[in-house]
Amino acid sequence: MLDIVIRGAEVVDGTGAPRFRADVGVKDGRIAAVTSDRLDADRVIDAGGLVCSPGFIDMHAHSELAVLTDPGHLGKLGQGCTLEVLGQDGLSYAPVDETTAPQMWDAISAWNGRPEGLDFSWRSVGDYLDRIDTQGSPTNVAYLVPHGTVRMLAMGWDQRPPTESELEAMRGHVARGMEEGAVGISAGLSYTPGMYAATDELVELCEVVARYGGYFGPHQRSYGAGAMEGYAEMVEISRRSGCALHLTHATLNYKVNAGRADELLKMVDEALDEGLDVGLDTYPYLPGMTMLAALLPSWAMEGGYEALFERLTDESTLERIVYELDEVGTDGSNGVPVDWRSIELAGIGVPRLKHCVGKTIADIAAEWSAPPVLVYLDLLGHDFGASCLMHVGNEENVRKIMRHRTHTGSTDGVLHGGKIHPRAWGAFARYLGHYCRELGLFPLEDIVAHLTGRPAARLSLTDRGLVKPGYAADLAVFDPETVDARATFDEPRRQAEGIPYVLVNGRIAIDEGRRTGAVPGRSVRRRDRRFRHSR
Repeated sequence: MLDIVIRGAEVVDGTGAPRFRADVGVKDGRIAAVTSDRLDADRVIDAGGLVCSPGFIDMHAHSELAVLTDPGHLGKLGQGCTLEVLGQDGLSYAPVDETTAPQMWDAISAWNGRPEGLDFSWRSVGDYLDRIDTQGSPTNVAYLVPHGTVRMLAMGWDQRPPTESELEAMRGHVARGMEEGAVGISAGLSYTPGMYAATDELVELCEVVARYGGYFGPHQRSYGAGAMEGYAEMVEISRRSGCALHLTHATLNYKVNAGRADELLKMVDEALDEGLDVGLDTYPYLPGMTMLAALLPSWAMEGGYEALFERLTDESTLERIVYELDEVGTDGSNGVPVDWRSIELAGIGVPRLKHCVGKTIADIAAEWSAPPVLVYLDLLGHDFGASCLMHVGNEENVRKIMRHRTHTGSTDGVLHGGKIHPRAWGAFARYLGHYCRELGLFPLEDIVAHLTGRPAARLSLTDRGLVKPGYAADLAVFDPETVDARATFDEPRRQAEGIPYVLVNGRIAIDEGRRTGAVPGRSVRRRDRRFRHSR
């Protein structure tokens, strides 16, 4: 007897092939049968008129703490997400030591908060993944070794090249993370301390990752004035290191990049034609979201937040920061002078300033009768963990990039904050509803492959991402006529509609649209542990 049968579904299997009607049988966490024959089970889900697809894979997620502290995790499960790739943007919670653990706790609190009562005792990548397996997780979890965290562990927040011994320490941390199951390395090259790394340093570390069969997932140096140069550098790192490249949240923002998507895609296609292994992911929205401090020039962040606080109290240094933000653009603001009308406060940990959340810096400045740049610095001085929405996207670029032959989907979902980005709760449903059904940019079979089989191949998973016998029963059952994102910028924590059933490892996590108590997720580690000699 099977555990579960999804009866009479239109199966969209994740390969891009045409849909077909079948019963899907599940047993012991695996897909046991996909057949036109009638199957029976202890639990039968009537899927007539519904699509059964693989569960969606979030190629860029920020749920490291959420999967340990929020057993519901409705934002991701409610939109059909069954696997998340963590450790993004070069900043995460492993590997760390006794000194850097509290520094990381503060450095990315804008993304993840500071959950009370969480036992933050893990130190290595393996320790973190073991915690996932021991405690259980709402979704499955894969992990990238974060370059900025590794750099901090080896040499602190210094803005300089590493010594040979420091570089060797970084190589060692990356190799250990890969051996413990990481799928690759991430980088955050517009965040400190990752932005202090030169190309050669990144090549050295990507060579280590390449020998283990992993990939490089960079948040590159600029998505504004220097975007094309930044992308070209990432391709060069792949070329020199032999490491697969996955351009995470690939986008071209600001007016300076309007209509330039074809240039980026030509670069990717030429790299593919050359024989490089290059891909990308996007989220289907125009605004971005990050930490408020990310807009600062990199030199102002050298030495960490304590050093930044000292700089903000020095008059001449403050004048220099103001000039760079307002007049020339910083490396943190993507080389573009900041338009304070486009920067919206998303979260701040000071109760008396909560009323500012949801307002742009320009709006707050008008209320306070103060220059916007000084309002920004004042808010930052109250809470370095504040977060913001950046309304800087370009719809034409977003649509073109998402249709590329290597494209995969992501949420880049920050789940902490007073006003989060709706992509955290709605990205996959928005792909299926708005961009597929309403705009007709994709056949349904094609966009499902973008969100399932294609990212599974990037992660080198041989038993996930398809509706196929023997594969893990990570499944989403949705109504193709009604599926859509309900999350908005005004109400970002609204569950997606039209996705009544979600299974993770063969257990029902969403049942008739409601969250069950199941926490069946586990770590998904790089399968090939063999060390491969460099070419």
